[in-house]
Amino acid sequence: MRVPILKQSQYVIASIQSALSDEELLQLRDDLARDVGRYRSRGVIIDVTVLDVMDSFAVRTLRAIAHMIRLRGAETVIVGIQPEVAFAMVQLGLTLEDITTALDLEEGLAFLDRQATAGARAVGMRAAGTRAPGARHVQ
Repeated sequence: MRVPILKQSQYVIASIQSALSDEELLQLRDDLARDVGRYRSRGVIIDVTVLDVMDSFAVRTLRAIAHMIRLRGAETVIVGIQPEVAFAMVQLGLTLEDITTALDLEEGLAFLDRQATAGARAVGMRAAGTRAPGARHVQ
């Protein structure tokens, strides 16, 4: 079963509806990488609310997706990790490293909106010849 991917404004939202096989996770990876370019998305949200288990392959694949999306110029936010899943991930040493997570879809969208606003501000400052504190220069 393919994960439905919706475009909302400048973002792409993938809402996982049930446990995914390894092949379905890889298909999600490919679909998201393609859709970020197709829609010129600035952010991706992956909603994992329905998952009651995340194995090491799923965690590695989510990390890979986030890194691929970042290389395509967009941010990824993983939303909806259940408390039991978070606990099990910590116990098993599974981490999402530097990938942003949020409690739910609303918080994920708010984070991406803040990132977009900060990015627009940094672009304006560069155009004016100044730099925001801690901003990375992107060409």
